Amino acid sequence: MAKYAAAVDQGTTSTRCMLFSKDGKVVSIDQKEHEQIYPKAGWVEHDPMEIWTATQEVVKGAVAKAGVQPGDIAAVGVTNQRETTVVWDKNTGKPYYNAIVWQDTRTKDICDVLSADGGQDRFRPQVGLPLATYFSGPKVKWILENVDGVRAAAEKGDAIFGNIDTWEIWWLTGGPDGGAHVTDVTNASRTMLMNLETLDWDDEILGIMGIPRQMLPKVVPSSDPDIWGYTPKSGPFGERIPVCGDLGDQQAALFGQACYNAGEAKNTYGTGCFMLLNTGTSPVPSKSGLLTTLGYKIGSQPAVYALEGSIAITGALVQWLRDNLKIIENSKDIETLANTVEDNGGIYFVPAFSGLFAPYWRSDARGVIVGMTRYVNNGHFARAALEATAFQTREVLDAMNKDSGVDLTALKVDGGMVFNETLMQFQADILGVPVVRPVVAETTALGAAYAAGMGVGLWTNFDDLRANWQMDKTWEPDMDAGARAALYESWLKAVTRTFDWV
Repeated sequence: MAKYAAAVDQGTTSTRCMLFSKDGKVVSIDQKEHEQIYPKAGWVEHDPMEIWTATQEVVKGAVAKAGVQPGDIAAVGVTNQRETTVVWDKNTGKPYYNAIVWQDTRTKDICDVLSADGGQDRFRPQVGLPLATYFSGPKVKWILENVDGVRAAAEKGDAIFGNIDTWEIWWLTGGPDGGAHVTDVTNASRTMLMNLETLDWDDEILGIMGIPRQMLPKVVPSSDPDIWGYTPKSGPFGERIPVCGDLGDQQAALFGQACYNAGEAKNTYGTGCFMLLNTGTSPVPSKSGLLTTLGYKIGSQPAVYALEGSIAITGALVQWLRDNLKIIENSKDIETLANTVEDNGGIYFVPAFSGLFAPYWRSDARGVIVGMTRYVNNGHFARAALEATAFQTREVLDAMNKDSGVDLTALKVDGGMVFNETLMQFQADILGVPVVRPVVAETTALGAAYAAGMGVGLWTNFDDLRANWQMDKTWEPDMDAGARAALYESWLKAVTRTFDWV
């Protein structure tokens, strides 16, 4: 009897494979970074073939480290950096162009033209999203208009599109040799092409954007008893294993954090920062700059929706201090450096490197550091960088409270930065609510494993998954209300300095 679930977690900076046991514990992990490609200012790309090569390597590595037989793996789930866009030849598997990453801003002109008729919220009633460079639809349009031969190949049915989940699933299930061309509702909801009510591609928007429908993958549930395909014996798993779980990374974290009731929320601290609030089986339109998105869909059950606040740059700011300014050697050194000072020294760092996401949606914004004096040193830079993550999260939480009418009582957190004690304490302080870290902080991969395992009956219901969730640590707020308000007011003032730069 198969007793493990595997997750391929394809993120913005690395790919990993993780195996989980039935009690939700990590059995093994293997991880590999990939190159970040910056052809021009504001352009960010990945090599899809490098990602697929890395995927094969980490799958083999995780299976070997676990010391399990591939036949003991019940199912494979995929989770991914969302909105990152690939168009490839279905006959050869060769991409027509590099993957255009979610952070990329080259589609600003396309978005401006589309919003000239009906404004930034032109498509929001259908898709829950503002017109922004973040989403996949305008990226597909850019490739069709700027890469030779792609439009003709798309019309002919040879050029196909997918977010990274679709690319990975297609290769995992055989690639040119019968690979499944699918995407789940959560990833489809990030394209700006899927109708929130029908959970299918919106023909009107496809027509306006000039995207042929035959390019698009089939929209499927996040956890699906109708298995999409099997890993071939010649593939990296070395065995035929069902592939039947797929969630965008932030929805996977919501799922892995066991936020199955309306009103439950989580925040994931990664390259960017993403807070999701389960709003139940009806989409909640946002009036406060949040995204209305899909949370997950289990088989034939009704889809579950979420409100999301997306922040572009959080962990990426720490990487920037490491790689560009070289004031730290390793990302984890940021906490030690931040703790050499008592406070931020009066500086605020707003990392609008690729514009501002929620709740502003300003692609004209660029990063600023304000409040500089001769007193400021590297320690203040480090502390201000960490605080930027917590302040941006507070802005999103305020918007969520406004839209949902529900005041959050605690925040479940996950992702790489949750082991930074200084950041987590400041996060609790600036929110004024407890911050809770689970035992398994890699909830993104766990959510994808859960989705796949539910598809084949390894787990049968949400009670099974809730039973696996365990608290590791809670940070209680420890800052007086006056200090909290003063710091936050200065942050909001700093944010206004980023506007209208481009």
